[in-house]
Amino acid sequence: MDGITFGRASLLCTLLLWAFQAVCNGAVVVKVSPKVEVLKGETAKLPCTYSVSPPSSSAVVEWYYIEEHGTRKRVAFRSQGGEGKSDDGTILTGRVTIGEDFTLTISSVQPTDELVFYCQVTAGPAGVGDASTMLKVFFAPEKPELTRPSSQAISAGETTSSEIGTCVTMNGHPQPRIIWFKDEQPLPEVKDRKEKTYMIPSVVKEASGLYTIKSTLYMQPTKADKDSVFQCTVEYSMPGDQIKQKKSNTITINLNYPSEKATFSLLNTDPIKEGDNVTMMCETDGNPQPEFDFTKDDEPTKGQGGLLTLKSVKRTDSGMYKCTAIDFDNIEADLSGTIDLTVHYIDPVTVTPVEPQVVMLGDKVEWQCKTKASAPHTVHWKKGSEVLSQDGTLSIQEVSYDKAGEFMCVAAVPSVPGLTAETSVSLTVKGKPMIESPTAGEVGKEGDMVTLKCSAYGLPAPQFTWKPSGKESVAMEGNKVVSTLTLQATAEIMKDGVICEVSNEHGTASEPIPVSLKRGQNSLSLKVLLSGNPVLKSADKQQGGSSGVVIAVVVCVLLLLLLVALIYFLNKKSKLPCGKKDKKEVASGEVNNDIVVEMKTDKANEEAGLLNKRPSTEQ
Repeated sequence: MDGITFGRASLLCTLLLWAFQAVCNGAVVVKVSPKVEVLKGETAKLPCTYSVSPPSSSAVVEWYYIEEHGTRKRVAFRSQGGEGKSDDGTILTGRVTIGEDFTLTISSVQPTDELVFYCQVTAGPAGVGDASTMLKVFFAPEKPELTRPSSQAISAGETTSSEIGTCVTMNGHPQPRIIWFKDEQPLPEVKDRKEKTYMIPSVVKEASGLYTIKSTLYMQPTKADKDSVFQCTVEYSMPGDQIKQKKSNTITINLNYPSEKATFSLLNTDPIKEGDNVTMMCETDGNPQPEFDFTKDDEPTKGQGGLLTLKSVKRTDSGMYKCTAIDFDNIEADLSGTIDLTVHYIDPVTVTPVEPQVVMLGDKVEWQCKTKASAPHTVHWKKGSEVLSQDGTLSIQEVSYDKAGEFMCVAAVPSVPGLTAETSVSLTVKGKPMIESPTAGEVGKEGDMVTLKCSAYGLPAPQFTWKPSGKESVAMEGNKVVSTLTLQATAEIMKDGVICEVSNEHGTASEPIPVSLKRGQNSLSLKVLLSGNPVLKSADKQQGGSSGVVIAVVVCVLLLLLLVALIYFLNKKSKLPCGKKDKKEVASGEVNNDIVVEMKTDKANEEAGLLNKRPSTEQ
């Protein structure tokens, strides 16, 4: 046989062998999930199904995992129709079971359980088949913690990179990664230490199988980085191809850089006035701040650090203030600033005349008020909240009692809030008494007690005399004297009233005070129509709760009159003929706008008296 023929025969044999093996292996088909994902501590289920051709009733299903050196380690098995069992001496012992459907169940999954598992089916003459599945275990890492180095401040412009901060995140699975941010912008991940900015990462796999990740950032910062904010983020995977992040706290760097200019500013926001505390601050745009010297009008004055504080300033504290600093890292820079400080003031107000004024009723009085201030000012005369004058002069042409009291002169600088000065003067008015219009007294009925008040102005204080007299009390109310009298409202008082008389050395005044019944006590009159129907007419409106009582009384009176009229009518009808001369006569007249029915007869006086009696207008 030549070489070509031999080669073809060998190739044919090889193909037949492959076909035979394929047919044999294809007799047992095993299906599993390519990947099963689970969180640490939860339960994982790894399903396994198979088919055998031809069918076999003696199949055995076994679950294996791949050890580190590549060998298979069985963890559980189950024969068709038999009982599932787990193997001893594995990392899953005590946590694994195999169900009737050949699903492998692993409880309390740990990161070390993240392995490749094989489901192998042995079906006797049909052969052996298997399939692999990957168990993925996930656990979210802790929030990363960002810390600054404990070393001294970093200097800008250095030729070597300095440590900015270290970011640490713990207990994550699978292995997370750290991303650095500067001013919310991600920094490229650079591990080359020859670069100006780079990171040094480290990974520690704990005994639990979880990962601790640390990354240290190094930079060569410039002055522009003095306010930069640094932060790190841990990026990690979760089931379902989710990518999540957790952010750390933020840090800034303690950066030293030279000063280029100085700023001298006044911290007070309002205009300065005498008595204020003043604070001036001097600072440079460098770090750390240099030492500062302060002067006022070229004379040294003492500050503390970059602050110059003046307590309870006076007008003499006005002037030109200057701060000066020297930064030895930039000795040529002009680090100075000035403040032209103005302390506003207002002098105490002076009033002419100064003495309290005592004038007679009707006389004239006048005051002048003046002051000086560092800025345009106003002068107002006031009594209470009422403004009486705005030009510094207060003049009263005819003094009355109500003008007596205290007057205030208030001076103010409108451009400087709170800068004011004030003083007060008093006015006393002498003269004969003057009685305020008294209020009439009212009582419910004659004989009740009534309280009357009489108020009077006058100086010296007037003396009161009441006619008639009663129980009296006297009190002062502002500039007036008030006398209160309580006495019984007799018939004479109801008729003539009470006289209030006041007097002092300058004269006498008196005023009558009437006393009357309260309204609503004398308000009803009776109307009787010709038909004999009684009607009520109100002479005055009823007041308050008394109206109901009055109506009830009047209704009772009307019913009584109606009963009397009925008796009279029946009596006349039974005893007197209709055509007699003494037939009752009807006379009608109008009295006080009320209709009055008068019935005349020669009957007994009591009947005539009842019908001729007019309704009373008082109750």
